[in-house]
Amino acid sequence: MTRLEENSPERCLRATATVESSHSKVVAFANRHASGAAEPRDRAVKLYYAVRDGLRYDPYTVAVRLEDLKAGATLAAGRGWCVAKAVVLAACCRATGIPARLGFADVRNHLSTARMRDRMQTDVFYWHGYTAIHLDGCWVKATPAFNVELCDKFRLLPLEFDGRHDAIYHPFDRDGNRHMEYVRDRGEFVDVPFAAMLATFREKYPRLDPGGWEGGDFEREVDVEVGAPGAAQPGVDNGAA
Repeated sequence: MTRLEENSPERCLRATATVESSHSKVVAFANRHASGAAEPRDRAVKLYYAVRDGLRYDPYTVAVRLEDLKAGATLAAGRGWCVAKAVVLAACCRATGIPARLGFADVRNHLSTARMRDRMQTDVFYWHGYTAIHLDGCWVKATPAFNVELCDKFRLLPLEFDGRHDAIYHPFDRDGNRHMEYVRDRGEFVDVPFAAMLATFREKYPRLDPGGWEGGDFEREVDVEVGAPGAAQPGVDNGAA
């Protein structure tokens, strides 16, 4: 995998194995949501919100096969984890003529559920993904992972994106509790460095199933975590088995 520092923005307009900017689903999604936006920044902002809120965040969809990270597959599923959603945003940007690349960092994430914490045995999310978008000669970071409904449930500050400033996670939530800490920058790339990412997952997440984090219902677990009305309570089957 070639580091993006060795490439020009023009390289970040091409379709790749996961950033399927020419895929029919990607093109249709991008054209629909960027409609009426003549300027690249306006298109990028529209696409950011379409991906952030139009695709549900689901960490149980973490990919252990390259095919599951393809932009078309994520759009078909209607949900994805942070890297998958970053891939979709990058693909949509490229489809509308905006250079985009994929950035990665290890983060200590305090947005999780009891079942995820038990499975991961750590609060570090390795290879957290975001999209870097080239606008007005600058690379701007955009993180479309957490949809606004999820932020509301966990009392997080939703990430807003204006195409001028980086949209990376806040260190604290609305109540001043620790939310996100960036602990390692892994760089930015034309495509997902899948082999390196999967090797880290196998090393750091020994409980990761061969098919990924199988059997989870993240939305249901979130409702239990925040005590939503009607959610299963501790002591009742909540999918954690």
